Amino acid sequence: PYSESQFKTLKYCPAFPGRFGSVQDARRFCRRFFDYYNHEHRHSGIGLHTPYSVHIGTAAAIREKRQAVLNAVYVANPGRFARRPKAPVLPEVAWINEPVELLEQDQPRDAA
Repeated sequence: PYSESQFKTLKYCPAFPGRFGSVQDARRFCRRFFDYYNHEHRHSGIGLHTPYSVHIGTAAAIREKRQAVLNAVYVANPGRFARRPKAPVLPEVAWINEPVELLEQDQPRDAA
C-alpha cells in the first residue's frame, strides 16, 4: 500500500508530464520528485511529518514543539477553539512485511 500511495502521488502531481522526452528526462523528474516527497512533503499518515524526519528520529521532538505552540495559542485565546487542539499523533510501527522474528515474539507461548 505504501508504494502504491507513492505512485498515485507521483501520477497526480501537477508537474507530472503526459510524456517524457527521454529516459534521462524521466530520471531527472523522478530525482526531483522523490527528493521533494521524502524531504518536504508532509504526509498525513505519519502525523504531517516528512519520511526523512521520521526516519532520522526527529519527528517526536517536532511533534512536541508543535504541541507547545498549539498549547500557547489555546491559552492565549481558548474561545477560538471548540476543544483543545492536538498535534497529529505519530503511528507507533508500520510494516509492509513484518519480520518473522517479531511475529514469533508476539505469539503467546503455550503452557505445556
